[in-house]
Amino acid sequence: MKNKKILVVLGGTSKEREVSLDSGRACVKALKKKGYKVSTFDPQKKPLNLIDRGKTDIIFNALHGKDGEDGVAQSYFEYLRIPYTHSGVISSNNAMNKLISKEIFKINKIKSPKYISLKKNDYSKKNVTKNLRIKKIKFPIVVKPISEGSSIGVKICKNIKQLTKNIKFLFKSYDDLILEPYVGGQEIQVAVINGEPIGAIELKPKRHFYDYKAKYSKQAKTKHIMPANLNKKKYLEVLKIAKKAHKVLDCKGVTRSDFKFYNNQFYLLELNTQPGMTSLSLVPEIALFKGISFENLVEKILLDASLKR
Repeated sequence: MKNKKILVVLGGTSKEREVSLDSGRACVKALKKKGYKVSTFDPQKKPLNLIDRGKTDIIFNALHGKDGEDGVAQSYFEYLRIPYTHSGVISSNNAMNKLISKEIFKINKIKSPKYISLKKNDYSKKNVTKNLRIKKIKFPIVVKPISEGSSIGVKICKNIKQLTKNIKFLFKSYDDLILEPYVGGQEIQVAVINGEPIGAIELKPKRHFYDYKAKYSKQAKTKHIMPANLNKKKYLEVLKIAKKAHKVLDCKGVTRSDFKFYNNQFYLLELNTQPGMTSLSLVPEIALFKGISFENLVEKILLDASLKR
C-alpha cells in the first residue's frame, strides 16, 4: 500500500468548503506521517473528470456537503474506475436526502422525528397549518433543507409567524424543505467504522442548539462528554441503532449518526457518510477514546477503499 499514489479530494463547491479543506489537510498530514505518497485535488479549481488516473491509485474522499457527500463525486470516482473511501453513490445520496433516509429508517423501525416535506412550487401557509394539525406536530418546529449538512439552513421556530418567515427565507436558496418537531433531551452522536460502532459521544452546546458555530468554532465552547452520559444498557442500545442505520443505508467506511435521547427513547436525526476529520471533529475524538490515533483512523478508512461501494 505504501507505494500507492493517494489523492485526497478536498474543498469543493458546497457551503461546507472550509470544513472540507480542514478535514482534507488533516488527512493529508496523517497519511504523509504514515509514509504514503499523497497529493490533493480541489473540485472548485478543476472538475472531477480531470483527475489523472495515471497518477492516482486510491481516492481519499474528504469532501463535505453538496456534490461531495450526495453521490455526485462518488459517481465520478466510479466512472474513472479509481477505488475510493467512504460510502458509494446510492448510499451517499440516500443518506444525504433526509426524506429518503427517514423513509428507510421508518421501514426498518428506527425511530426518527415525524415530518412534513415542502416543495417550493406548491407551498401555501394554509396547507402547512393543515398538515401540522393532521400529523400532530407541535411547536417548536425545526425547518431545514432536505440535502444540506453541518446544520446549514436549520431554523428552530417557536410559532407560525417565525415558521412562515423562515420557510420563505429558505425557499430563496432551496426547492425542498422538511419540517419536524424539535426534540429536546441529550445530543448523542455515534461513530461506526466498517460496519462496527466504536462509541457514543454527548454534546452540550452553549448555543441555542448544536448549529454550525457550535460544531466548528472553539469560541462556541460546546462541551464534549466521552463516553456519553448514558447507563450501560442505553449506551449499548444507541450503538446498536447506529450500526443498524449504517447497514440499512448500505454505508461503507466511516459514518456518524446524530441522535436525540428524550423520554428514554433515541430519535435518529440523520446519518453522515462524510463526517468531519478536523481537530474539533467527533469521529476522531470517539476513535481516540477507543485507542485509535488520528493517523490510524485515517489509514483504517483508506485501507477500506474500493469500487462499487
